Amino acid sequence: MKNEGLRTFYFSTNTSSKRIAQFKENPKACLYFVTFSNWQGLMLIGEMEILQDKESKAKFWKNGYEKYYPLGVNDPDYSVLRFTATKGNYYHHLCNIDFNINETENL
Repeated sequence: MKNEGLRTFYFSTNTSSKRIAQFKENPKACLYFVTFSNWQGLMLIGEMEILQDKESKAKFWKNGYEKYYPLGVNDPDYSVLRFTATKGNYYHHLCNIDFNINETENL
């Protein structure tokens, strides 16, 4: 739904989803982006936080979500996820480059 550089990404999902249950048990997560046309890949490693406060839910609510969350922005089955990366790996031309996110905050 939104990102802040390479450090922070926001998503929404159903509170009842299996991912929410998994992140409650273990918040470790990774995101992977790929461009198949030139075989570039970016993996970000960090933790996922479940946000269910009214402010976060309202901030990311979009028209049309009522289809999935009939009770609206306050639907208990609507959750926002915040992924915070701590490190990453960039892959291109058979080369892997590991990096810490704090070294690349301005990207």
